[in-house]
Amino acid sequence: MRLLVLAGGFGTRLKTAVADVPKTLAPINGIPFLQLQLGHWLDQGLREFVFLLHHQAEQIITFLQAHQDGILKNCQINWIIEPTPMDTGGAIAHAVKMLNLNDDFLMTNADTWLGGGVCELMQSVAPAMAIVNLGDVARYGEVRLDGGSCVVAFVEKNTQHSAGWINAGLYHLHAGLFKNWNGQPFSLERDLFTTLVKNRCLTAVPLQTDFIDIGVPDDYRRFCRWVEAAGQLPLCN
Repeated sequence: MRLLVLAGGFGTRLKTAVADVPKTLAPINGIPFLQLQLGHWLDQGLREFVFLLHHQAEQIITFLQAHQDGILKNCQINWIIEPTPMDTGGAIAHAVKMLNLNDDFLMTNADTWLGGGVCELMQSVAPAMAIVNLGDVARYGEVRLDGGSCVVAFVEKNTQHSAGWINAGLYHLHAGLFKNWNGQPFSLERDLFTTLVKNRCLTAVPLQTDFIDIGVPDDYRRFCRWVEAAGQLPLCN
């Protein structure tokens, strides 16, 4: 299955720690984060990638081209540069239009590490989202379920410090969800997912796996320490 990778953000929060490269290329003990991601996605069976780019796109393209005869030798690689920032939903809708997609695909955030989940999401029915359980959901907001696997609400971030399920940033979507796009920027999370929840048609896929978002300096440095410590990441808690 094709994986669309959102990698066009400005990485504003991470700039105090990583100022000269896009956050997806942030060095992890000398290795670009994207290189670790690609190896991990390949290990999970993915071979077709589309990178959705904007800010510092040329650096990411140069990286991908440099690895086409190496780690990406047997892969199908494509990239799309947004003419203007389209937000998460707009970036995906733009890619669906440019690639003339009409089937299912996976989508992920370039700055989020998940220890697994690709196989589980591929086996789900679109639209579906991966969720992980954390001891404190305040930074991310909470995903609430109906007692089963149906998502019934999203609780905004920073509203409560408690354990719960969060959006893990990996999705199984269908191109038909974006067929009525009007060409304007929109948020996948605030706009499309909110509509899906109202219609009770967004499925959650719980994962028991590693999770970290390197988008802020503290977690970026924590990820570096984890990789340095024998390359083992603890399960989220």
